[in-house]
Amino acid sequence: MDDQNPRYVSRLTRDTMALVLAGGRGSRLYELTNWRAKPALYFGGKYRIIDFPLSNCVNSGIRRIGVLTQYKAHSLVRHLVRGWTHFKKELGEYVEILPASQRYSEDWYQGTADAIYQNLDIIRAEMPRYVMILSGDHVYKMDYGPMLVAHVESGAEMTVCCLEVPVAEAANAFGVMQVDSNNRVTAFQEKPAQPAEIPGKPGLTLASMGNYIFNTDFLFERLIRDAANLQSSHDFGNDIIPELLKNFHLHAYPFRDPETGGKAYWRDVGTLDSFWMANMELIGTSPSLNLYEKDWPLWTYQEQLPPAKFVFNRDDRRGSAVDSMVSGGCIVSGSLVSNSVLFSNVRINSYSTIDKSVILPEVEVGRNVQMRNAIVDRGCVIPKGMVIGHDAGQDRANGLRVTDSGVVLVTRGMLGQPEGYA
Repeated sequence: MDDQNPRYVSRLTRDTMALVLAGGRGSRLYELTNWRAKPALYFGGKYRIIDFPLSNCVNSGIRRIGVLTQYKAHSLVRHLVRGWTHFKKELGEYVEILPASQRYSEDWYQGTADAIYQNLDIIRAEMPRYVMILSGDHVYKMDYGPMLVAHVESGAEMTVCCLEVPVAEAANAFGVMQVDSNNRVTAFQEKPAQPAEIPGKPGLTLASMGNYIFNTDFLFERLIRDAANLQSSHDFGNDIIPELLKNFHLHAYPFRDPETGGKAYWRDVGTLDSFWMANMELIGTSPSLNLYEKDWPLWTYQEQLPPAKFVFNRDDRRGSAVDSMVSGGCIVSGSLVSNSVLFSNVRINSYSTIDKSVILPEVEVGRNVQMRNAIVDRGCVIPKGMVIGHDAGQDRANGLRVTDSGVVLVTRGMLGQPEGYA
């Protein structure tokens, strides 16, 4: 079958339902996810992480989408309702929120496989030919159409999307696969301490991205079987994939840059350092992730805001931002912002210097603040004269969290301000 035929690909995408797993806690982000699930975390000046897999689905032609929520989901649900509920069910397209609701048991979602199992009735009502299961907490752009084609033409019951990553990065963090020359999975380890290297590519391993495609009937059969197994942790990586390897065909789909064939952009942003670095990458002249690409738009909820404004133009008091991204509603008043990402409605008061920082929405920075290498959570009010990121010992003494690489996290709780709005 011609995998370049758009009509063939569109038939496959119309026959597919996507389920986005968005209940992750993101514990390695510490206080940044105290009041929100990781998929609800802000990214890239105006987006939330959940916008990336959802935009991938819509742009790929997959428009029957369920988002499975659980941990501290209020801000995530609010975002989805405001930005993603405009699709028309009458046209066979929708984004529906599927909270843990104990339809099949008295438990909340116990694992990734159990989360899908507890929504089998919803999948049955739609009866898609294929079910695509996606992680809701990664940042990347991907056309899922070619993966669907590869799944169908391989004859596999399940396809796992994978990516080449450094061994050190994958250790204890990702599921790792070994494949034969036809990309059939021959071995799988869930978050091993010593991942197997790719033959001929020392230092690299083949990691699962947490994105799967199943033939629907086969998925039903395996989930029902797994739910009846009292010894199972009901997780795809721990239980489903290792069990399937014994008797079924699992196919690995390598995710590569569609233009170069090389390594594709994909970020986990599961730690404070990786979150900060991924945002810093965006302000480069030619970043690996292009937010300005018209052919693959990123959809989100965007509040109606006035343009960003920069005021005062004296030598000692000039409002300016260089090598930075500044969102709507921001006011930079007589201060210098450099190498930074400012989300919406940020106010920088006069005589301050902000460098290499990620400032989430609704933050107000007082006068004479010196800040660098910082992540500032939503709604913080930075007191005038505060110095952040220049002395790790002083930052810790002030109650801030400092990573080993020197990134400083600032939240309202650390500043003695009311928490809870995410």
